[in-house]
Amino acid sequence: MFARCTTMQFKLAFIDKAVEIYENSIVSAAQSQKGFQGLNFYLDRKTGKAVSIAIWDSEEDALANEKSLYYQEQLLKLRHYFANPPIRETYEVIVRV
Repeated sequence: MFARCTTMQFKLAFIDKAVEIYENSIVSAAQSQKGFQGLNFYLDRKTGKAVSIAIWDSEEDALANEKSLYYQEQLLKLRHYFANPPIRETYEVIVRV
């Protein structure tokens, strides 16, 4: 399995709106993707820093997902609420319980 971690910094005034979009749009879009295994969203409401972690069956599924522009489309939904550009990193999942 592979994990794509996206670190985001939201403008504090728009945190609730960003959470709403994530819950009502991004989650359902992720669930329809080939190889999708799970999604977690972590947020520090005091600082606006957030981390989204998507889990994929394989590296191939994670890469195909990015090539399809799905990932970019999801970021566009949040673009007005970012204080800084998001940072994307990909990792092999070694332990998952």
